[in-house]
Amino acid sequence: MSWPQMPSAVASWTRSLFSLFTRKPQLSTLLRSVKRGSTTSTNGMANVDIADLRAKFEAAGQGHVFAFFDALTPEEQSALITQLLAIDPERVNRIHANAMAASHIDASATTIEPLPADVYLDAEHADPAQLDEFRDIGMKAIQAGKVGVLLMAGGQGTRLGSSEPKGCYDIGLPSGKSLFQLQAERLLKLQTLAGGVLPWYVMVSGPTRAATVAFFEKHNFFGLDRKNVHFFAQGTLPALTDDGKIYLASKGAVAEAPDGNGGVYAALESAGILKHMKENGVEYIHAYCVDNCLVKVADPVFLGFNIARGADVGAKTVHKVDPDEPVGVVCLRNGKYGVVEYSEIPKEVAEARKPDGSLQVSSANIANHFYTRAFLERVKELEDQLQYHVAHKKIAHVDVATGETIKPDKPNGVKMELFIFDVFPFCNKFAVFEGVRSDEFSPLKNKDGPDSPATSRRDILELHRRYLTAAGATVEGDDGVEISPLVSYGGEGLEAYAGQTLTGPRQLEPASTAAATVEKGE
Repeated sequence: MSWPQMPSAVASWTRSLFSLFTRKPQLSTLLRSVKRGSTTSTNGMANVDIADLRAKFEAAGQGHVFAFFDALTPEEQSALITQLLAIDPERVNRIHANAMAASHIDASATTIEPLPADVYLDAEHADPAQLDEFRDIGMKAIQAGKVGVLLMAGGQGTRLGSSEPKGCYDIGLPSGKSLFQLQAERLLKLQTLAGGVLPWYVMVSGPTRAATVAFFEKHNFFGLDRKNVHFFAQGTLPALTDDGKIYLASKGAVAEAPDGNGGVYAALESAGILKHMKENGVEYIHAYCVDNCLVKVADPVFLGFNIARGADVGAKTVHKVDPDEPVGVVCLRNGKYGVVEYSEIPKEVAEARKPDGSLQVSSANIANHFYTRAFLERVKELEDQLQYHVAHKKIAHVDVATGETIKPDKPNGVKMELFIFDVFPFCNKFAVFEGVRSDEFSPLKNKDGPDSPATSRRDILELHRRYLTAAGATVEGDDGVEISPLVSYGGEGLEAYAGQTLTGPRQLEPASTAAATVEKGE
């Protein structure tokens, strides 16, 4: 595991805290004198002028964050100062103003159109020879060390009845493997097939970072070389009143919330990940969410498709099942590439069909993307143009006038989020690759019913049955035969099972797991 060099003293100090994982930072030495106008020194940080910091927040109309400062203990004061140093109050004000203005725009004025044919490829009906060409291009890019993998793994399994990071979840396969392990082993197998190394950039959140790192440590990084696994933290934004005032969670802490999966772009910059990518020759990035058990990590066909098209941003989609499926669609929104959420699609648009009977707007967004590093480096220049979204929430807080803790029973403020697809309109060349849903997408969202562990397990075992059948084997029994990713990444290499009858529950692992997990250069 490695920690890329961060670009500032504050970020460096934050990283050093993060690398402690579960140990709380010792803040008692950070402030010796905290009276107004004093200057203090922190470990690894430049001197902090309290008066200047207070003036900065007061100038932005957010000076109330210091309302209880003088009554705090030195440890509480230093913790608050550390938090405030990471917040740009003028930026918060700009984001809030723009987001609130956008929230009042009449959604009916939005135009939604299908994707133009020249950016779109339906893999199910594509020429197999063309797909093979894309695969070769992708494999060569991996072999050359030009590909990195970005995993968004900040979510917890709360809706699954678990407090652990969602990637730790066991969906009930015969092997008992977690989502993290399935994805790590796909990386290992692909590295073996391509003869290259795939750096894995894992974005965690405050609630999941310690548990995620501990899980990787416990399982010895699932056979991956830990120096090629890089953890970094998702960003946050202050929770605000409707009129844009920062809430205090306590007398010594600002109320904050994750800034949405689109916050990955700022986090890549602030955590030094983009710098690490550049220094290590990574030019292309595959990004995905942890909760899809079927995800083809660093899919060489998807990579090659985008590279061949010269795209700087690409989206992998699947065909929408029916007009009422609660999923956003990749389309033209007001003439630009984007995603329209399910709730924003007018009924007549959702139900519109082509002459062949298929849906006109049908490319379901599954948060599975391709980027060039050059594009990700450019995103920081777009922040003032990116549109954050407002979520009205119940926000527990301290009343700055009375010091009383308030726990509202109805929404009393806003949290602001950026979605990962909000950058689509700003790319120079966009491409969409529609995969086969049964091969590519089975999300884990709910404890029971649709998108649950039961459906995830069913879908992965059914995919493996198809792989084995195509190789000439027969699968019997209702419990399924699981193929380890170390045996086959995507159905290849199963010829040895031709003519065999396999009865579940059963798992197919390599004869020598150790041999299958050796990385290039080890």
